[in-house]
Amino acid sequence: MKTTIFLFHPDFAHSRINAALVNQAPVEVRKLYQLYPTETIDITAEQAALSAAERIVWQFPLYWYSGPSLMKKWLDQVLTAGWAYDGGTALQGKELLLTTTMGGKLADYQPTGAQGHTVAEFLLPLTVTGEYVGMKLLPPFTVDNTVDITDSQLAAAAQRYHQLLLTP
Repeated sequence: MKTTIFLFHPDFAHSRINAALVNQAPVEVRKLYQLYPTETIDITAEQAALSAAERIVWQFPLYWYSGPSLMKKWLDQVLTAGWAYDGGTALQGKELLLTTTMGGKLADYQPTGAQGHTVAEFLLPLTVTGEYVGMKLLPPFTVDNTVDITDSQLAAAAQRYHQLLLTP
């Protein structure tokens, strides 16, 4: 199964967590902020990359309860009417994996926790986007407590992620 990670990280050069997840990943990784430093997106290239993948991964750090700004711009420009929806079926039946990292502990992301909502609630706009264009949603992959994560915990998370990416 061809899997492609679309990585949205505005400061990847200083990212310990997302770098550990994608460095040596057994799949193609498209680092969108590096591909588009001026945020001028090559829509044709992105649609071709999406078309070529059977499993699509949108990976990003959770910033202010959402994805980074380029992610929203990319979604708005790349998932066009006639191609992804409104008569377009380019993404129909493809798998979608949402991968996110967050500084807080997962226990904080509960209705009674410090954040007051679950991670799934914060990911809802992306989940609904995937559903709207006919994608099959996989359970999200999250790495929490990135502020305090140890090297061994991070290595274990990266290993679990790489295994997940290779699972048919």
